[in-house]
Amino acid sequence: MDPGNQTGVLEFLLLGLSEDPGLQPLLFGLFLTMYLVTLLRNLFIILAFSSDPHLHTPMCLFLCNLSFSDICFNSTIVPKMLMNIQTQNKIITCAGCITQTSLFMVFVYLDNFLLTVMAYDRFVAICHPLHYMIIMNPHLCGLLVLISWFLSVIVSCLRSLMLLSLSFCTHTEISHFFCGFAEVLKYACSDTLSNYIVLFSVIGSLGVVPLAGILFSYFKIISSILKMSSAGGKYKAFCTCGSHLTVVSLFYGTGLGVYVYSAIVPSSPKGAIALVMYTVVTPMLNPFVYSLRNRDVNGALRKVFNRPFFCPSRVMDVGTGEVL
Repeated sequence: MDPGNQTGVLEFLLLGLSEDPGLQPLLFGLFLTMYLVTLLRNLFIILAFSSDPHLHTPMCLFLCNLSFSDICFNSTIVPKMLMNIQTQNKIITCAGCITQTSLFMVFVYLDNFLLTVMAYDRFVAICHPLHYMIIMNPHLCGLLVLISWFLSVIVSCLRSLMLLSLSFCTHTEISHFFCGFAEVLKYACSDTLSNYIVLFSVIGSLGVVPLAGILFSYFKIISSILKMSSAGGKYKAFCTCGSHLTVVSLFYGTGLGVYVYSAIVPSSPKGAIALVMYTVVTPMLNPFVYSLRNRDVNGALRKVFNRPFFCPSRVMDVGTGEVL
């Protein structure tokens, strides 16, 4: 490539979902509503589990981390997109783009690891129920969460450092509403072979391997369930795994759709829909899926909603501490 076409570019242009001015208010309202629902619902999940001692279980620990990850995952993308729609300014700085890419990767990897850990938790609960509390002890659960965070941050930082070493061409229009690693690589003028090798290696190791672990866990779970003689036991076991299996299907199904459409038709409307499902809709649906048929979660959420945080009719006497 001609060296004269290289520059120390400081800005990227996010083209977004649509350039039609008439659609901008609709898109702004739609994504603002989904973002607020995602933020509030996941926060309520975290509050419910942290405030109810009966829900201090391994699965709830993992679910709290998943809810926090979904909040951060959504907050990495949607606020910038809303600001771009509102101000009609689609520019993002190079530093901002790489930061957004780094944070996006951290929480994608974290979701991936947490879903794998949760599949292992369900495997132990169903296949080894008598040893569940011994195997899934607080030390192991905390260690699994810590390892998930550590690997997510380390791998994301390494890939971000590789991006920082690149120089970019003058034409830097990203045909999405956020900066993705693969999209940013397309506009690099320097050699990106090592970056693409790392990209596909990471997808293979941190994508395929955890998915294979989830599939193996559910293969063993289904085998154990089919061996049960009681129909009620089978139903209860399937219900125990139903929420997690739905979230896994949403996460990997929409993620696969994004990669397939981006590889076949990079700028297709279906690809944009798949990307919205992956980055915006899935984090919003996860807390609904987990609370849909879970009595413990619903009970804890009702306690959060009914708790009298601020009640003018209840006044505490400062001297005695008695509620009047």
